[in-house]
Amino acid sequence: MLHCNPVERLVTIDSDDSPHWRIRLGIALVALQFASIAAIAWPGSGGGWSWSGAALILAGALLGLWTLSVNRPGNFNIRPEIKPSGKLVLTGPYRYVRHPMYSALLLLISGIASFHTDRWRWLALAVLAAALFAKTLLEECALKLKFPEYADYSRGVGRFIPRLSSLVARQR
Repeated sequence: MLHCNPVERLVTIDSDDSPHWRIRLGIALVALQFASIAAIAWPGSGGGWSWSGAALILAGALLGLWTLSVNRPGNFNIRPEIKPSGKLVLTGPYRYVRHPMYSALLLLISGIASFHTDRWRWLALAVLAAALFAKTLLEECALKLKFPEYADYSRGVGRFIPRLSSLVARQR
């Protein structure tokens, strides 16, 4: 069996029920993602409005809308699984980052967190980033198996943040 990354290796340890482990891990990561978002967005002590926080929220919202304009609902899954009818999208923001919806979410939630003075919200943001990173490991393994060209694509395009080389190469 092909092992794409340490997370995949962990859940495929010569077990007949390894797909069940992947599904359970995916569900757990989604639950952790939503719990982190709820913790950050939960009403509480406010530090006040800021231009930088508003800019992060706006940037995240715009990136999210751009992503949805090229990767329509129905082509992707909230769980780190590839839909059987899923198609590989390499246009729009995917030219610059492999997971632009996660980047959009991190930008938007960072902006919300910046409006609060509670340090635990920043801890929740770190947990969110870790959960999204783990989801990408599972997703990318499945993408490499379904779309062989994904391996080359992933070597040239950043996961959450554009690589300078991809920005320069894509502008040509």
